Amino acid sequence: MSTASPRELGRAFEDADVARNYRHRQPYPAEIFEILRRLVVEPRTILDAGCGTGALTIGLARFAARVDAVDPSEAMLREARQMPGADDPRIRWIQGTAETGPLEPPYGLVTAGVSIHWMDPDIVMPRFGAALAPEGRLAIVDMDSTYGEQEWRRDFLTLIRAFSPLTHYKSETEVVRALETSGHFVREGETAAPPVTVEQSVDDYLAMLASTSSLSRTTLGARADDFEREARAIFARRGMTTVRADVICGVAWGRPQ
Repeated sequence: MSTASPRELGRAFEDADVARNYRHRQPYPAEIFEILRRLVVEPRTILDAGCGTGALTIGLARFAARVDAVDPSEAMLREARQMPGADDPRIRWIQGTAETGPLEPPYGLVTAGVSIHWMDPDIVMPRFGAALAPEGRLAIVDMDSTYGEQEWRRDFLTLIRAFSPLTHYKSETEVVRALETSGHFVREGETAAPPVTVEQSVDDYLAMLASTSSLSRTTLGARADDFEREARAIFARRGMTTVRADVICGVAWGRPQ
């Protein structure tokens, strides 16, 4: 798979195994939903763009009049519909891209949960702006895991660099900054939830990595078994059965244009 355009890696999300492995990703902290609840305005309808398996969508439905959850992947939406709370009548699961999928504005909030980097800003930012109610905002939600100076991490990063087709990982913070620089986004505020320490079994951690665009089995292809074998060897040498991380999640909001 070419890395000339990182967006091409998004094709991995069409794979059923990638979608199933999303259940091993960390959930958004409760504080994030409280931030989003304060941001939504009348008519209290929300567009969740790039909704994936509904990690934001289902929580948003608790305080929204309606949530339009849009994602281009049939596999991701199939997993989303199986999640607890996914049958809430306030949720409309819609297959389509953020650029062209059917919308029903106005929206009192548009959310993008670690998904804005998959979208074409020249198309989606004006589209979001036109779809928002006069006081509505776009909320870009970021989530990342940090591992500190744990001994295994250096070896693991070397392994990832050897296998991942991505030559540069662009954080959501960098994406938001680029949107501001290009004039596509006027940031009005930002805040973060307190870090949450999580611990996963090695199996669950590797399954989580297999849900990413760059380290999924569909992306790695014939090298997938080698990656998993070498990853497990790193943990085995240190007698590790679990992986600990601090999950950091934040929201930046403002007007798209």
